[in-house]
Amino acid sequence: MRQELSGVRDLSREIDPEALAAFNADDAAPPPRGPRGRRLPPGAPPATPPQVHKGRGATISPPNRFDAQASAPFDDGWETLTADFAELPPPATTLTRDASKTVISWNDSPDIGFDRAVNPYRGCEHGCVYCYARPTHAYLGYSPGLDFETKLLFKPEVAELLEKELRKPGYVARPLALGSNTDPYQPVERTLKLTRAVLQVLDRFNHPCSIVTKSAGVVRDLDILQSLARRNLVRVYLSVTTLDASLARVMEPRAATPMRRLAAVGELARAGVPVGVLAAPMIPGLNDAELERILQASAKAGAGCAGYVLLRLPHELKQIFERWLEQHFPDRARHVLELVRETRAGALNDARFGKRFSGTGVYADLLARRFARAARQLNLEQRSELDCTSFAPPPDPRRGMAEAQMSLF
Repeated sequence: MRQELSGVRDLSREIDPEALAAFNADDAAPPPRGPRGRRLPPGAPPATPPQVHKGRGATISPPNRFDAQASAPFDDGWETLTADFAELPPPATTLTRDASKTVISWNDSPDIGFDRAVNPYRGCEHGCVYCYARPTHAYLGYSPGLDFETKLLFKPEVAELLEKELRKPGYVARPLALGSNTDPYQPVERTLKLTRAVLQVLDRFNHPCSIVTKSAGVVRDLDILQSLARRNLVRVYLSVTTLDASLARVMEPRAATPMRRLAAVGELARAGVPVGVLAAPMIPGLNDAELERILQASAKAGAGCAGYVLLRLPHELKQIFERWLEQHFPDRARHVLELVRETRAGALNDARFGKRFSGTGVYADLLARRFARAARQLNLEQRSELDCTSFAPPPDPRRGMAEAQMSLF
């Protein structure tokens, strides 16, 4: 039943519809725009201003996916947000002690050639924008964006804890990976030398290991690596993503330059340490055209084997990588993302075992054939199994002291 309110007129009948439309058109706010003036979807809030920090990879800090609530900066239209961000100092690197009681991480993935790894650090100052390990920082309560490369955790007792685990009854040696999650030779290693301490333990225990790094700093431990190599206990892989120094500077800002990595390959090879190169990740439309040149330069430097991995974008990494493309390569950002989707069954990521490292589709198959042909022609297929039979824990000095004390009773 309709009720009429006394004293209230239906004003809509007294307004000219054409005049109202013209008034709204004149008074309407301009549509929200994102980076570089691009239109945002209807209803989207204005985008935060670019935050490109010198020496840092990520341009944003997406919220932690495990948090129930998240906050985001919002510009009210007066451009105060841009001014506020311009006044912020560059983000500094902080170190926090990691109180983990165990250091060997285990996996049963059919895609990975090892079942155990040690990571002396969590987070990585190299700042590689494409790093698949970024989302793991969310487990610590941090953002996978700038937090991943500025808020680092270190394990000061990593060597002692590793030795304790290797002495456990029934432990069976298999190749242990260093650098499976974050780089063991990132800049802080120069001071803390935790990776060196781990290698010293492995050397004393005759334990096989493999190392993956983007740092030429690996040659600082050449003395230990040579000792391990003489017993067929080590293999080192340098990750070389591009030969273009300018691209490397924005894509992996605090890692060694491509030429320094190739120089490290040569130094390791001349010292008798088995060394390979990983052309990883290959990013369609950005660095994949360099694949053959990377492998050729690696073979010339002394690499004996090579591998490649297609770009992976799990969890928050999708948003981080998309925003980075918009900031640094706006002319090709859309094309690169379309090619990525072509290799990932229409999505930006495919986490299926057997597919996540190589992708699917015509583009991914062509990349695989290019790599196989180049590796064969350049003799980069030299692979041999590391020795797992020599593992032998040395006498435990603490146990000897305890036995000596017990003999007094």
